[in-house]
Amino acid sequence: MKTTDQLAEQADVLNNPYDLDRLLSRTSTARVVLIGEASHGTSEFYRWRAELTKRLITEQGFGLVAVEGDWPDCHRLHCCVRGAPGAPNDPAAVLWGFQRWPRWMWGNEEVAEFARWLRELNTSELAGTVGPSYPVGFHGLDVYSLWDSLDAVVGYLRQHRPEHLKTALAAARCFEPYREDPQAYAYATRLVPEDCEQEVVRLLSAAAERNSGHGAGMDKDFVARQNAEVVAEAERYYRAMLRGGPDSWNIRDRHMMATLHRLFDAYPQGTKAVVWAHNTHIGDARATDMAAAGMVNIGQLAREELGQGDVVLVGFGSHRGSVIASDTWGGPVQRKPVPAARGSSIEAECHQALPGEDALWVFGDIGDERWAGEVWDHRAIGVIYHPEREHRGNYVPTILNRRYDAYIHCDNTQALAPLHPIEPARGEAETYPVGL
Repeated sequence: MKTTDQLAEQADVLNNPYDLDRLLSRTSTARVVLIGEASHGTSEFYRWRAELTKRLITEQGFGLVAVEGDWPDCHRLHCCVRGAPGAPNDPAAVLWGFQRWPRWMWGNEEVAEFARWLRELNTSELAGTVGPSYPVGFHGLDVYSLWDSLDAVVGYLRQHRPEHLKTALAAARCFEPYREDPQAYAYATRLVPEDCEQEVVRLLSAAAERNSGHGAGMDKDFVARQNAEVVAEAERYYRAMLRGGPDSWNIRDRHMMATLHRLFDAYPQGTKAVVWAHNTHIGDARATDMAAAGMVNIGQLAREELGQGDVVLVGFGSHRGSVIASDTWGGPVQRKPVPAARGSSIEAECHQALPGEDALWVFGDIGDERWAGEVWDHRAIGVIYHPEREHRGNYVPTILNRRYDAYIHCDNTQALAPLHPIEPARGEAETYPVGL
């Protein structure tokens, strides 16, 4: 049987959230479901991911959503969706305040719609009867928020632990000369042997001294400890960045995995988590050329540390359409065309099998799936994207049924809807693959 015929026969065509039933059967015993995206700017990826997450929460009791976003920004959204006193009533108001480039990645209508749904669930009469018995959280896993996290730790120690304020202020003074240029610290540590590492170690110890670790992500001691962890890992990330190689990427993904473990400790025992991140983070790196480059990711780490049976990895792809991205790091947001996928890609094969359709494949229960065990080109679009150069890059060699447990193909896609039409020219250092 031809590959296209197998693909068509083994797919579940997706028209509504109930068409995800076969995937829900796979996730029923999982502790973590990691849901990807092939770009940071495609509406269909965000919408199907949200619909799957809603079902995981309401039908299978998943209790937190952890995303490829900054801890301080996402904590403000967490407080909003939890209905915390003093938090805005509309999640869009919080998402509008996300400042780090690319803020369209979370500051968009698709995320706002999901966050409104989550707030309504958490604050309605259904809270505790549909889904888990406690409010569902929303948290950031990423390492980039050095400055915001440092400010948050200083503020926490000033208010709650004044005996450690000098430690926090010493760390803040160490980083202050580099505040306006996120890459300047990396250059300074390369040229001058002295850096802020010891100040950060002392800061982390001060913030960790009285950490209860309970309260479903709301405990002020836990939040301060997590901000201190971000500062510590960001300091390592910046020092590794200029050395090249896989170190900075690995520091980032290991930090995301460690943050997920800390969230499990902070939530009630048995809590289950949904993770949202790019395919390059959630798809097992060992099934791609990332492994040969010495890179790990959170999908691989989750399988290794939690057990493959407790983890479900869901990847995305698309054939053609449009996407939100930029020409340069920190540049303005643009709606860009996504050309038809190249012929050697899984996206092109899915298009041939089911033109115009969104479709799901769940691996391991679809009979003869030799096609999924072959090496395919698999498209990956970052926040920097040049459609005219796509066929010279943007593809990751992938063994699909080793990289993911399930794969969702969206044949024709549209750019998501940013809350901000123009992006500020600021941001952290570019990561490999570009801006993922």
